[in-house]
Amino acid sequence: MGKGQKPGAGTEIRILPYPIIVEPNALDRLAELVTAHAPAHRYAIITDSNVGPIYGRRAATGFSPSAVELITIPAGESHKTRETWARLTDDLLSRGFGRDSTIVALGGGVVGDLAGFVAATFMRGIPFVQVPTTLLAMIDASVGGKTGVDTPAGKNLVGSFHQPAIVVVDPQTLGTLGLATLRTGFAEAIKHGAIADSGYFEAVTRELPVLLKSDGGSVSDSFSRVIVRSIEIKAEVVLRDERERGLRKVLNFGHTIGHALEALTGYELAHGEAVAIGMAQESAIAERAGIADAGTSERIRGSLRVAGLPVDRPAEISGEMIVKAMQTDKKVREGRIEFALPNRIGAMAGSDSGWAVRVAEDIILEVLH
Repeated sequence: MGKGQKPGAGTEIRILPYPIIVEPNALDRLAELVTAHAPAHRYAIITDSNVGPIYGRRAATGFSPSAVELITIPAGESHKTRETWARLTDDLLSRGFGRDSTIVALGGGVVGDLAGFVAATFMRGIPFVQVPTTLLAMIDASVGGKTGVDTPAGKNLVGSFHQPAIVVVDPQTLGTLGLATLRTGFAEAIKHGAIADSGYFEAVTRELPVLLKSDGGSVSDSFSRVIVRSIEIKAEVVLRDERERGLRKVLNFGHTIGHALEALTGYELAHGEAVAIGMAQESAIAERAGIADAGTSERIRGSLRVAGLPVDRPAEISGEMIVKAMQTDKKVREGRIEFALPNRIGAMAGSDSGWAVRVAEDIILEVLH
């Protein structure tokens, strides 16, 4: 899947201005990597109540004990809020952290988004390092510099672009994930293939049964190949459009409907599950609108089913509810909903319209019904 990756060995991806290290047991040399790329007087490792007890002490090993502090927040999307951001910034100030500090985000996408936003705003911006511990965070949230928090009106509506100094990916941390959490990460891998690489799409679909039977650690070579290729795809897009003014919008495939579903379920629906439903529905919209080749949606649905991910909206949420929720999305322009839609597996529509496609509301509702 990857481009010259050596199974079992560490891989350094140098597409973006900062390095992305994918290396088994990289946590054991985290201090070395962090101090080399984001040197500071003090380090704050921000993690959550799930990850901290497992990896917090190990991540702090190697730093001078007087220079590092572990700060833990409650786990879950419901805590990715302005209130948690305020508590964290106040905590840093009370502990005496200053502009000569570095923040290390240790955890999944919620921790990465939140800690990154703290770093972007604390003292008008200090360095931070992404150390993702879930598949979803490894191949999506940790790469590209998007940070932020959710609001009652919707997901990620308050935030900033703030690029990490380095991303450190240790595939062995996948060994402590539950199967349901692991499944959600594959939604983004499937998405990367769907938007940019049909061969990768087929390879991920083919290998999913084996990957999902593993514990994440025993097949680290296979996971590393998925991680590396997905990161390459995302990094190549981000390199060409860091601020999402054009091409980067293709990464939103599945997210317009997906974010609406997350908000409507009070974030009880996991991000990967919501994106999976979003891709299934949005690809069907693309076909119904004559944008995508016939059969594109069924191929995407088939891959998502192999991953054990949902493809249909929850019965209690109507199409009208989804359309209304989408109206508050960041991707709405001039009051009209915009989608990232495929032409076919591996190629996206919208090159002549800034990679955003508007679809008549009656088509959207027809598909959602």
